[in-house]
Amino acid sequence: MSRRKSTKIKERSITESLQEYGRGVAGGLMFSLPLLYTMEVWWAGFNTHPYRLLAYVLTTFLLLLGYNRYAGLRRDRSMTEVAIDSVEEMGIGLFLAFLVLFLLGRITFEMPINEIAGVIVVEAMTVAIGVSVGTAQLGAGGKDEGMGVNSKDGIHFGAQIVFAFCGAVLFAANLAPTEEIVIIGIQTSWLKLIGVAVFSLLIAFLILHYSDFKGAGEFVRADHPTLILLGTVVTYAIALSSSALILWFFGRFDGVTMFTALAQTVALGLAATLGASAGRLLLQ
Repeated sequence: MSRRKSTKIKERSITESLQEYGRGVAGGLMFSLPLLYTMEVWWAGFNTHPYRLLAYVLTTFLLLLGYNRYAGLRRDRSMTEVAIDSVEEMGIGLFLAFLVLFLLGRITFEMPINEIAGVIVVEAMTVAIGVSVGTAQLGAGGKDEGMGVNSKDGIHFGAQIVFAFCGAVLFAANLAPTEEIVIIGIQTSWLKLIGVAVFSLLIAFLILHYSDFKGAGEFVRADHPTLILLGTVVTYAIALSSSALILWFFGRFDGVTMFTALAQTVALGLAATLGASAGRLLLQ
């Protein structure tokens, strides 16, 4: 991938390049394997409208552009290199999704081409995000090796938003296609939903500002109560937004009441909050 090249460090060897691709493959499978084994995701791929598939691909590509732009703070890279990284990661995601689904017997060459393409695209987008995260985060040498860059330099609000969205998607995408989310949305009372929302906010606060997680002091340190509250609320808002987008993509809002849609979003928001909070700390 193009992040292997820099004006400040020597070009990596073929072995190092292959190791980087290996980290990407491992990361893609680590973060997406439950989806590849989930029946509801297979059916979503068979039935999802092409417009939704296109929206999913474009949204994923934008997330990859943002993550590849900020992860590791390789500010010397051009946007062309960032775009090449993102295209490569989507390509790896598509290949891995096809390979695993084919080996599991979930796609065959006797199936209609639109069904094959649909299920691969649905699965591959989360795989691609995992590939990007794995490439950047699973190396032994550290992201800033030889760069002389302080990891705190350049971490700003836009980067934090991108990391939070990536983390939220990785967590929420594993639950959104399941029937359990629909059941929770139908059966949960408004009082319990308020409890879930409050609990989600508490989880975000604990991870970001209280429990001394790795990266908390470095990336989200805040001493003023207003900043702490703002950071917690923004993280939860990102989690809810991610949840709503993913639920819409999987058709969970089709034909349901506004309350049921809101209930599903809040329920899935708990998992997404974990991902968004972890993403702000661990995906740098």
